[in-house]
Amino acid sequence: MTQKQRLWVTASDVARRAGVSRSAVSRAFTPGASIAPETRERVMKAANAMGYQVNMIAREMIQQRSSLVGVVTAGFENPFRARLLAHISLALTQHNLSPLVMNAEDPAQTKHSLEMLLSYRIAGVIMTSASPPLDLARQYLKLKVPVTMINRGADLDEADVVVSDNAGGGAMAARMLVDTGATRLAFIGPSKTSYSGKSRRAAFVRAVKGVVGASGEPVVTVVTPADDYASGVKAALQLLGEPQQQRPDGVFCSSDLLALGFIDIARQRFNLRVPQDIAVVGFDDIPAASYENYELSTIRQDTEGLANVAVEMLLERMDSFRGASRVRAVPVSSVVRRTCE
Repeated sequence: MTQKQRLWVTASDVARRAGVSRSAVSRAFTPGASIAPETRERVMKAANAMGYQVNMIAREMIQQRSSLVGVVTAGFENPFRARLLAHISLALTQHNLSPLVMNAEDPAQTKHSLEMLLSYRIAGVIMTSASPPLDLARQYLKLKVPVTMINRGADLDEADVVVSDNAGGGAMAARMLVDTGATRLAFIGPSKTSYSGKSRRAAFVRAVKGVVGASGEPVVTVVTPADDYASGVKAALQLLGEPQQQRPDGVFCSSDLLALGFIDIARQRFNLRVPQDIAVVGFDDIPAASYENYELSTIRQDTEGLANVAVEMLLERMDSFRGASRVRAVPVSSVVRRTCE
């Protein structure tokens, strides 16, 4: 490859221009390294003129440490997860760490994703909700790679978990619906497959029993395969197809996307008014929740808080891998809009 074809300026190029050794260039870019001030100045001047950037991957290989953190996630089309990923990336960069994002949507790619992350000698892994099975986390831990999980239930030694306060959120949703005068309540969500869905349903049912003093099962539950819009549509067709006296008049959806699908079918297929005929509460507070067509009452997850706590826990594990698994909860807040007035 000729000089004109070369895309990257190397440390050797800078050394030749500055008239110093290659090791002098390395020392100039290493904080605290021993180098004469005038030599450092010559190196920096040459590097700036040539647009030189330190090859961090090569440096980390030599120093046997990494600034790369794997972020294993799925469901990029979900606005909540997209916002969470953005905050994770920001929190990592604030600690001079770089995210290496792997899409675990396809189970067939799980093994490849694992091998790819390990080939980069990652410093740790953050796994978000909707990520692959816990077997993946176990494989990382076996190799002494720190793991922090977000909104996932786990009982893995040395793996930390940060969750939204699902218990508090479920109780808030119950109070919001009961305060509208709703008496026939329903829960919609993936409460069999999702840790968050299970937690939110359990808290909601418990709070409804406490508020209305009901015995037995006071909440009708529609279990969905996912927490997306299409699942909300199907749940609405199932619930609202019942005779009018059996229809719920208050619904808690474990995600905003579920709630949006439910509301559209309630209005368009069954001509129901929201909230006059049926009140609806979601969970997440995605941007669409505030759109004029919906004005969805919801429980807001603190994505910035989740990301910051996850990164803090990961940094602590990077310093000291050993220790019992820890769980930290991040507070949620209620947002009252038109669907639950």
